[in-house]
Amino acid sequence: MNATVEGQPQSSAPVLAAYSYCEAVTGQQARNFAYGIRLLPTDKRQAMSALYAFSRRVDDIGDGTLPVEAKRERLEATRALLDRVRAGEVEEDDTDPVAVALADTARRFPIPLGGLDELIDGVLMDVRGATYESWDDLKVYCRCVAGAIGRISLGVFGTQPGAQGADRAPEYADTLGLALQLTNILRDVREDAGNGRTYLPADDLAKFGCGEGFGSATPPPGSDFDGLVHFEVRRARALFAEGYRLLPMLDRRSGACVAAMAGIYRRLLDRIERDPEAVLRGRVSLPGREKAYVAVRGLSGLDTRHIARRTVRRRA
Repeated sequence: MNATVEGQPQSSAPVLAAYSYCEAVTGQQARNFAYGIRLLPTDKRQAMSALYAFSRRVDDIGDGTLPVEAKRERLEATRALLDRVRAGEVEEDDTDPVAVALADTARRFPIPLGGLDELIDGVLMDVRGATYESWDDLKVYCRCVAGAIGRISLGVFGTQPGAQGADRAPEYADTLGLALQLTNILRDVREDAGNGRTYLPADDLAKFGCGEGFGSATPPPGSDFDGLVHFEVRRARALFAEGYRLLPMLDRRSGACVAAMAGIYRRLLDRIERDPEAVLRGRVSLPGREKAYVAVRGLSGLDTRHIARRTVRRRA
């Protein structure tokens, strides 16, 4: 029987090694995510790293260079692995560290593993080259690849006992995921176009004369590209405002994690709004020192207290 530390079972050496692998993957590949999860206590940080490593594997299959049918086979094999985790069939000596860490996370936290099935479904949309006529269509995709991750993460974070409105926490987590994903879509417009993908709704592209796509560092001739970006920025800001209602429901460090990750993306959104055409010239990003500042601000609780006060005012 494993020893316990502060009421939690102490992980075995193979499980700790699996988590170390997942944390290394997160540190190397998560440009923004890692700044938030550094603020979590060890058990939650490990769990979030396991979720990220699994999600990264799914994304890498979708973004890779394999033929379409091979991608589908790899994704379904990953779904089969998820089924093994769900059935409790992954042992500590399994050779796949991501599976070992995810299985341990699923035992420790009430995470809805079905959200990872949704992620796979969303990446399958990418594989088959799905496009989106309207915002309602795009929301289905965003909920699969980002909203579901928000809901899964909430299983790790939990909500504070007695938190007002906690029954709506999954809804807010989902909405915050949509806000992050829409920001990603705006940031990566040119990169996605180069990979043959268009995510922004066709209705919106037509409205602003951008139906030709984004194949160069300048907007399509005769288009109102700035108007398109500002329109989507307003949509993302509304999603952030709704999703931020989650923050007062979380404990201090979980709230700091979410505030840091969301804060980084909101600053990206600010930059995109100031210079819309920057997304056609290259990837818009924040310097490390600015990300660190946002993380410290999250840990201080400034964003959480601000959202809590604003929520109270709205209810009054």
